[in-house]
Amino acid sequence: MKNIYCTIYLTRHGETEWNEKKLIQGQKDIPLNEKGRKQAEKLSGKLKKVKFDAIYSSDLKRATETAKIITDKRKLNIIKSMALRERYFGKYEGVSFKKSKVIFEIINNLKTNEKKDAKVEDEQKMIKRFINYIREVSVQNLGKTILIVTHAGPIRLFLINLSFRIYKNLSEGDINNLSYVQLISDGVSFEIEKTKGIK
Repeated sequence: MKNIYCTIYLTRHGETEWNEKKLIQGQKDIPLNEKGRKQAEKLSGKLKKVKFDAIYSSDLKRATETAKIITDKRKLNIIKSMALRERYFGKYEGVSFKKSKVIFEIINNLKTNEKKDAKVEDEQKMIKRFINYIREVSVQNLGKTILIVTHAGPIRLFLINLSFRIYKNLSEGDINNLSYVQLISDGVSFEIEKTKGIK
């Protein structure tokens, strides 16, 4: 018997003012800027021939706005979920990381008690909530095609989890705004078919 899969377009949101300023956003609810809206419109044009059966999005503004623009002419409701949110960075949200990425190294090297004091979400907890949710929606949409709009952090850890690249060779900065991963899932495992906009 032939396996039935869910086809997923896993997409990062468009640019925000904080992206432009190189500030850690985390779960701060920052909307798209003008460039971000234009990026979403451009991707909408590229994906206009894809028939989406369902649309899922992080509940943060930058993701839901992106989902709305991409699916503007499709009569589908956007299903929002906190499980698709960016990692929570606690006191580091709003901190500049510029091009050095040193701040992420500092955050990732924090000891457990230090992460707790800084209220930083553990990477493993974040990717667990993210993957569990994607498996759940994949099962609900077997034989269908769905769009999921989320953030660079979850996409990065998800790709590392799938052995797309090793941890040290894929940073948040390698995942451009409106980049996407096209993959299939049976609700348990995932197979990458192609990526766009990932360095």
